[in-house]
Amino acid sequence: MKSHTEYLAFTIPSRMAFQNITPQVEAAVKKSGVKEGLVLVNTMHITSSVFINDNETGLHHDFGKWLEDLAPFNPDPNHYHHNRTGEDNADAHLKRQVMGREVVVAITNGELDFGPWEQIFYGEFDGNRSKRVLVKIIGE
Repeated sequence: MKSHTEYLAFTIPSRMAFQNITPQVEAAVKKSGVKEGLVLVNTMHITSSVFINDNETGLHHDFGKWLEDLAPFNPDPNHYHHNRTGEDNADAHLKRQVMGREVVVAITNGELDFGPWEQIFYGEFDGNRSKRVLVKIIGE
């Protein structure tokens, strides 16, 4: 069995954004030489997310609006208890919880085995600092 590990680095300049990372994951799969297996893609930070969905800008806008409605940014420590620690990112932790930490995708014939329209995204909810995503590939 082969295994291959890569780390993707991001510094997103806005507080919230969604970035398609499918090309980077596809490149890691090719580099790994794995033809049949699995790839795990997970964020290594508790205020960001990795998820699968459609690469459509209207949908991404809707995600942002929906998440902001669910957990609006509010640095006031009276609004979110977490912000009493000196942080101002309680909303980012909540947004990440909704959007998820990781995805696993099958590799078939050396390619990501997606359904129609599926792509892998990095979701940032507390930007302007360096963050990493783990790409772990195993298989034959």
